[in-house]
Amino acid sequence: MSYIEKLQKSSDLCGNNACMGLDLQWQYLPKKSSSFAADAKTFCSELFGAMKAEKLIPSAFKPNIGYYVVYDKPRQNLFEGSVALNNVISLIEEYFPAVPIILDFKRGDIQRSSLNYAHEAFYCWQADAVTISPYMGIDSVTPFNLDNRGVYILNRTSNPGSKDIQDLVVNDNPLYMAVAEHIAKWAKENRGFGAVVGATNEKELFEIAAYYSDKEIPLLIPGVGSQGASAQKTVEILKRANYPLYLARINSSSNLTHPWNSEIAPSDYLKHSLKNISSLIKECSL
Repeated sequence: MSYIEKLQKSSDLCGNNACMGLDLQWQYLPKKSSSFAADAKTFCSELFGAMKAEKLIPSAFKPNIGYYVVYDKPRQNLFEGSVALNNVISLIEEYFPAVPIILDFKRGDIQRSSLNYAHEAFYCWQADAVTISPYMGIDSVTPFNLDNRGVYILNRTSNPGSKDIQDLVVNDNPLYMAVAEHIAKWAKENRGFGAVVGATNEKELFEIAAYYSDKEIPLLIPGVGSQGASAQKTVEILKRANYPLYLARINSSSNLTHPWNSEIAPSDYLKHSLKNISSLIKECSL
């Protein structure tokens, strides 16, 4: 099954285009022991079980690898973060087997290195899709075209500093549109290539979504929730751009996993997470 088909199937099954980010931070987990891997597994088991019971199923999950490997200490032969990420991915597969897993990876290097990173993401971590950087060009990007997996290329990101580079003018156009043109060109021969476009930049999101609307380019749209963007507004923008909603995945992360934003979680922490997950899914309903 192609990645495009996986997106179609999961959006049909779940009835939404919501993406749940899983950027776990140890200090915010409600139950803490001496093991991040164990605590992450306990929390996700509780949360996923409650989500499944209430039929709150997003149509993608997106763990960011940087939030996990920071807990590894390879020189001491300790891999708490990697074990935690493995636990989280395994739990997603157990509770939500038809939902794609996007590994937030943001790699990109010379051809051989990119191929090694692709093998890590797709064969070691067994992700359905990854995020990568376009900066080094086509020979850096195409090695990720493996086994019908998804590849989201950074296009116009949601962080405030993105404008420093991505808004630079190239041949009378902003750089992000030049990148969009390259992504569209690469996607013609690499089906499943998509773009990361932040929800925090509404004008740019509309412009890029309209450009991609007839090109079958999947969009991964971060920035909803704690970064300030609205899922409902994002859906409205995509509709105005005539972009096919089933190809989009609108992501929220910390607002779903630890909306209390405190090292002391409330006693009813699951209720807080489930409320925000329910709101995201409702706003992203198809």
